[in-house]
This record gives sequence, C-alpha cells and structure tokens, in this order.
Amino acid sequence: MNHTFHIPVLGLGYSIDTPLKVARYGISSVVSIVDDELTERMRKYHQENTAGGYTLIDKKEEDSRARRITAYLNLLDTLVKEQFNALKTQAFEEGTDLSRYFELLPDSAPIKQKYAQMKTLEAGISRDTVQKELLASMIPGAIDVNIMSKVDKANYKANHEYAGDDFTDALAAMRGFANSTLDSSVIISAGLNPRLYAYMEKCNAFFPDTEGKLQKKIILKVSDFRSALIQAKMLAKKGLWVSEFRVESGLNCGGHAFATEGFLLGPILEEFKQKRTELAEELYQMYSFALTSKGLPEMAKPIQRITAQGGIGTAEEHEFLLNYYQLDAAGWGSPFLLVPEATNVDEETLNDLVTARADDYYLSNSSPLGVLFNNFKKSTAEQQRLQRIEKGRPGSPCTKKFLCTNTEFTELPICTASREYQNLKIKQLKDQQLPKEDYDKQFDSITEKVCLCEGLCASTYIKAGILKPRENRAVSICPGPNLAFFHAKYSLKEMINHIYGRENLLSEVLRPNLFINELNLYVDYLKKDIATQLEEFNAKKEKYFSKFKAQLLNGIDYYRALIPELKFQDSLSVEEMLKQLQLAEQRLS
Repeated sequence: MNHTFHIPVLGLGYSIDTPLKVARYGISSVVSIVDDELTERMRKYHQENTAGGYTLIDKKEEDSRARRITAYLNLLDTLVKEQFNALKTQAFEEGTDLSRYFELLPDSAPIKQKYAQMKTLEAGISRDTVQKELLASMIPGAIDVNIMSKVDKANYKANHEYAGDDFTDALAAMRGFANSTLDSSVIISAGLNPRLYAYMEKCNAFFPDTEGKLQKKIILKVSDFRSALIQAKMLAKKGLWVSEFRVESGLNCGGHAFATEGFLLGPILEEFKQKRTELAEELYQMYSFALTSKGLPEMAKPIQRITAQGGIGTAEEHEFLLNYYQLDAAGWGSPFLLVPEATNVDEETLNDLVTARADDYYLSNSSPLGVLFNNFKKSTAEQQRLQRIEKGRPGSPCTKKFLCTNTEFTELPICTASREYQNLKIKQLKDQQLPKEDYDKQFDSITEKVCLCEGLCASTYIKAGILKPRENRAVSICPGPNLAFFHAKYSLKEMINHIYGRENLLSEVLRPNLFINELNLYVDYLKKDIATQLEEFNAKKEKYFSKFKAQLLNGIDYYRALIPELKFQDSLSVEEMLKQLQLAEQRLS
C-alpha cells in the first residue's frame, strides 16, 4: 500500500460504504458485515443509483445472511474497480481525481516523488513514459471486512428447529466474505471463537492457490501480545496464516472497549517490536507443517504486517509509531466521523460531535454484549433511552435480534436492551423489596442497555434518505475519547493532510500525547472499578487490582525512559509529559 494509514471499522453503518468514497484514492477501509439487513438495503441503494437491476434476497430464503453479504461485497468490488479504472483514464491535470490520487499520498512515498518529478517535465516522450510508470504503480485501497467473533447468535428455522452451527451469525458472515470476489482481508475482533476458526479451515479462500497467493487474508485485532500469539497459533495449526496483527488500544478507541489488565499501548507495541521476527518464525513452522499435512504445497513465508490504532491524533504521533515501533501502518478511526466525504454521519449528529465537550464522551455499560462501550451523551439514542424510562416504558422493541444472548427468563435468547427483558428484570427486582438506594442502582444498571442494532444504522439511513416512515430515527454513535480534541467538519484532503503533517487541524488545541491520554483513561478505569467493588472486596480482587496497578506503574517507567525517543519539538512538551506521568503516578498511589 502507498498510504501509511487505514480507516478502521466505524460502528455498523458509519463505514458501510466508505470504500466507495476512498478506495479509488488508494485508501484502505473496513466494512462491518454484522448486519445483513444493512448490507442488503445499502446494496439496493447503490445498485439503483449506479448499475440498476437490483433483485431482493429475502430473509426467508435459504442461507440468506451469507448470500446477502456476498452480494453486497461483490457490488462494492465491482463499483470500486469501475471507479478506479475510470480514474486511470483521466488526464494528469489540476482538479482531476487522477491528480488527487497522487496529491493525497504521503510526501515520503516514492510514487509521490515520481509524480512531483513528472510535473516538472515538458510535454513529450519523457513525460509520457513517467506517466505510464505512475499509472502502472497505482493500486486501489483494500475493501476489508470486520467480524466480531463473539457476535455469533444461534439461528432457528420457522418451526424453532436449530438451523445448525454453520448458520450462526459469525459463521454465515464469514461464508459471505469467503464466497465474495474480494481480494482482501477479514478483520476478526472481540476475542477468540474456536467454532469460527474451525469453520474457516473449511473455506478454500483462506488457503494459498497454485501460485502460492492468498486471495483472502486474515487480520487479528488484538489488545496485547499474549492473545495475539494464542489466536495466531490456533489458526496456524489449521493452515491459516495471520497476515496482520492490528493492535488496538484497550480504552483509547471507539466502539466496544476491551480493557487490558493494565497493559498500555507503548509497552505492548514494544513487545511486538522485540518479538516480531521470532513470532513470525514460530507461526510459519506450524503453518508450513499444517499445509504439508493437508497435501498443499509448502510456500515461502508470507508477509506479516503489524499495525496499531486507537487515539492517534497528530502527524508526529503517527510518524513516531511507524518509525519507532517499525509498524506497517496506523489506523485513524473516530476523526473520520467528522469527514462527510468518507463516512455516514447525519447532519444533526455531525453538528453535535463538532460542538461536543470532553465529558460528552464516556465509557458505558450500555452494550447488550456486556462489554464496555464508548458512548456519546448527546446522541439521540441516549436521549430516547432516558425519555422511555421517564414514561415508564424502558427498553427497545427488538426487531433485528443480532445481540440476543440472554436466556434468564425465556427459552429462546432475548436481548438485554429489549423492552421484554427489561420489564421481566425490573419485575424480578421489585419482588426483592430492596432498600431504595440498592433498587435505584440495580434499576439504572438494567435500563442502561441500549439497542445498538438499529441505533448504529439509523444515521446511515437518514443520510442516504432511505429511512422508512415508521423506523426509529434515534442515532447511536460510539466515537473514541480522542474525538474530543477535534471541533470542525473536515474535507478528506484536510484530514489526510493533517495525518501526514502538511497541515495541523489541532494547532489551537491543548492535547496531551496519545500515551498520556490512554494512561489517564486506565487510571480512571481502575479507580472506578475499585469503587464499584468495595462492598465485595476479597483477597482475589485485591491481588487483581494490585497486579493492574503494578502494570500501570511499569508503563509509567517505560514512558519516562521513552521520552528522549519522542523527539518533541520543544522542551515544554518534555516537561509536560514528565509532569503528566508524575500526576498519574500520584493518583495511583
């Protein structure tokens, strides 16, 4: 890839068609394939606005989830290829998309330098030759997909008979990707799912072809080295190669947050840097043996990339991560929510993000998955949740059922954000005759859950003008805390220039270094976690919290030693970071 950044998955709908907006410029992005209703509606929308000839894949049809996902991904693949081929027929002139392709590239890219050289040449054979070389070196951005491995609801036929393991949500989504025409990667996030890995072993698309090429690649999104090693070994033993480890900050990220036990991003990336060669070699030995066992030809060790994402906000941070930790790229997610050219954020939500304060972004327990979730106080979904409680009707109507996992009161799983579950749970709570303070605390915990299946799609439907008359307009959005430092709507060019240091969108903003931001988030998280468990404190919990605190203190020592490498532009930045590390240390003690 010519670019050194990618756009990670953003909710369900926010990046659902981002490849159609950025891939022709060589920018890779990630599409969520959790919601096949969303992919089907967006296929209809784009098919009718381009080629036409849309035919519905009805939900009641055989294997409809996988087929819907395949059809949508195939459409993205076709449309991006058409866009890219059309772009390459344009002239190298000011204002064309062809020129824009090269202008957006990092200045350090050899292809960008060749483009600059071409512009100095007079019309003639030399200029024509360089232009042909430039066209030959162009590549579109990847259309990668994301599967949350733990979002793997069992599905049932009309007669309530179990549809079978191959038709659970995660496996059907994986089949949808594997059967598509895409030459790209699946990003597996949200932990380990052995059943999903076993299914992937049945998909030929993940194995090398006769020329040793992988058509479909695997990326693991991980929050520490240990989990990366465990999962990659499981896959390697099945003959499945991990082409990239995408390291994400446990707390300084958007969407669901998977906090580590006090392990900070810097020390985690240091471990990847130190063990990178050893890791690839160990995995290759297992991978090679597995291929041979399957009667497949042994192949040369494939490339294994390491990237990072979560809370990156300046060109200096971007460059430092790439250079010091020898990363192949870095992910920029939440800031792109303020780029209407790249993502789907409706006008009302966009304006709320632009005018938001730091305390509008918070870590919540609102996800029905039971995993911490980065929430936004000003979202219309949050306002609707509070209004429903006020009216005595907490919970949401559950229409999509992607997050139905609870069987506490029912034989078939239901969602903890649903009106059905919350009514049953509140009734049970009332029967306990608890003191008011205890009752209120548990009531708030029950009703904090919010519907994400509809809320994370609503903004896309509103922006595209395809929201149906009686559909819920309430928008859920899950930016990372780093978005609190960005306060405007930006063009694609402005954001990319900011990433590459050609302009500074945060020149008027006082913003701590990304490592300090994450450290403070972890200290806050630890303090809150201890406070909520004081009543049930025991030796086991004390040991866990002590270990957590020790890891944070180790992280602080690591960052102190790292400061000379950070190459700050002025000594004030060094003093500020030392001061912030000292403050965090005091808070911990």
